[in-house]
Amino acid sequence: FSLVYRFTSSSLPRSSPSPISLLHFPVRFSLFMVGGGFIQQILRRKLHSQSLATPVLSLFSSKKVNEDAGSSGVRALTLLGAGVTGLLSFSTVASADEAEHGLACPDYPWPHDGILSSYDHASIRRGHQVYQQVCASCHSMSLISYRDLVGVAYTEEEAKAMAAEIEVVDGPNDEGEMFTRPGKLSDRLPQPYANESAARFANGGAYPPDLSLITKARHNGQNYVFALLTGYRDPPAGISIREGLHYNPYFPGGAIAMPKMLNDEAVEYEDGVPATEAQMGKDVVSFLSWAAEPEMEERKLMGFKWIFLLSLALLQAAYYRRLKWSVLKSRKLVLDVVN
Repeated sequence: FSLVYRFTSSSLPRSSPSPISLLHFPVRFSLFMVGGGFIQQILRRKLHSQSLATPVLSLFSSKKVNEDAGSSGVRALTLLGAGVTGLLSFSTVASADEAEHGLACPDYPWPHDGILSSYDHASIRRGHQVYQQVCASCHSMSLISYRDLVGVAYTEEEAKAMAAEIEVVDGPNDEGEMFTRPGKLSDRLPQPYANESAARFANGGAYPPDLSLITKARHNGQNYVFALLTGYRDPPAGISIREGLHYNPYFPGGAIAMPKMLNDEAVEYEDGVPATEAQMGKDVVSFLSWAAEPEMEERKLMGFKWIFLLSLALLQAAYYRRLKWSVLKSRKLVLDVVN
């Protein structure tokens, strides 16, 4: 009411009297009471609505707190279930991967794995003997010649004598016919089968792989071959192996057509070393590692020579830089602005 009064009184010109001021006091008092009662009624309605909204809001807030607590519990149970499911799925995937790709091979301390280590040539010779007497009946090594063995495991005379023991089909001769002759140093190691079909027919459909690069062709090659040769065992409970296959956990799938070939005293070493299963496995893996990398020793020696020469060159360059640039880097320049 006072705002209305101030607005009307200020909006009128100064010369004209205010209509409110012309009213009598009783009339003005009655207008004030009516306006005050109207404002009081509005305030009362507002406070009443707030008082009604307060319990509703408190009820809603309590329900919201309960819902938050319930949702947090459900969220925790969901996360726990997801974690358990993830662990079970991971173990399932790991077991499936193990069954598909084979058991992980342990790491063995091979003597030729060092930076400056070389092959054990006595072990290479014994490994070639194991290959000849055990492995050569099924597996070929088509990339190895008899001359490659000279100076590594045998002398030249010994290699020539071994090569002369085989018959090689050669030709044609002057009459256009093929003929057989004794082997020479340039001949490759003999293959057990004429072709892949003959190899599969003789081994029940399985094809024996060539062993020339077997330690490079398989993941974790040396460890895998050794673990495979010495890892034959009886199948565990619940696993059945069909006829003609043998259980080996390191082979992908666990079933391999090759039977256990390395047994104690299966060969008799020339140097008198006991021919245990582990010893024969180590020797044949050394021979196969050499066959896959016959240049390893020369590569390591050449690398050491280059590192030594480059180290000398680096020292010479550092001394030359120190000798020539030390004077230039330590000199002092004086600027004479007067003269």
